[in-house]
Amino acid sequence: MKRRHFLAGTAAVTAGWPRAASAQASVLKLIFPFGAGGGGDTLGRLLGEQIGPALGKTVIVENRIGADGRTGINSVRTSPPDGSTFLITTGPTMWLMPLVHKAPGYDPFADFEPVSQVALFEFCLSVSNACGIKSVADMAAWVKANPDKATYAIPGAGTIPHFIGNSLSKAVGVDMKRLPYRGGAPAINELIGGHIPLSVGTLADALQQHNAGTIRMIASSGGTRSKFTPDVPTLKESGFDIVADSWYGLWAPKGTAAGITSELNKAVVAALAKPDVIARLDSIGLVATGTSAADLTNIMRANVTRWKPIIDESGYKMDN
Repeated sequence: MKRRHFLAGTAAVTAGWPRAASAQASVLKLIFPFGAGGGGDTLGRLLGEQIGPALGKTVIVENRIGADGRTGINSVRTSPPDGSTFLITTGPTMWLMPLVHKAPGYDPFADFEPVSQVALFEFCLSVSNACGIKSVADMAAWVKANPDKATYAIPGAGTIPHFIGNSLSKAVGVDMKRLPYRGGAPAINELIGGHIPLSVGTLADALQQHNAGTIRMIASSGGTRSKFTPDVPTLKESGFDIVADSWYGLWAPKGTAAGITSELNKAVVAALAKPDVIARLDSIGLVATGTSAADLTNIMRANVTRWKPIIDESGYKMDN
């Protein structure tokens, strides 16, 4: 388990939290259920830097990995609702996992208090430089010529990249092998090393390595080209009828006082409106948002409505 600490300074404790009776009570933990080094981890650390001083708290970001995100999520579900522990993760980790897992251990609507959506992101298809693939057309030809080597990494089973990969496999006509990793950063590292030929993950996780030339991003997943990679065509432009995007959000354990979640929402929304924070998120392929708690819940429900038929049609279920 890795931790990042952000000292809060001397700001007064806000009205939403009980007055701290000990040093431990002045600590706020953000649980990120995947490994360090990716876009979500960076987002959590940046938020920690910003909200700590605003709330008079020391913010610690903890990477609690395992079970495709469920370990970290369930650790927050069972945490005391006292304003000491919050969850920051991708939207699909919350709403999609219960659709594909036989026993996820949590209900995203019943077991958590919403705080805010914090950032938007897209997905992308990337390739190892070792393959010589420069376009989606090249990828399709390479996969057909090398079906035994046609493997692709994803940042976790039962994720949106999982289902993007399924759609790509069907479109190409080759049963490509799916390799789930514990987050986007490990998958990208495997791509850099040439250990796998393809990866479907978040654009944020791949952006810096694409810009550095250590991997090649050959398609993004949005309805239009990403502002971060205007030279990279979309999957739809490349002949595949696949469009997908997603987001990160922030939640508290069920029963956390409304005053606490409200104070945290205000701090997060204020932080995400700062030009320097927007610029830092832009640099890693994330678009800052900052919504109300009610909007976060509505966004989740809309995602379930959109994706449930697709997931049901796939017949995919997880049981471990």
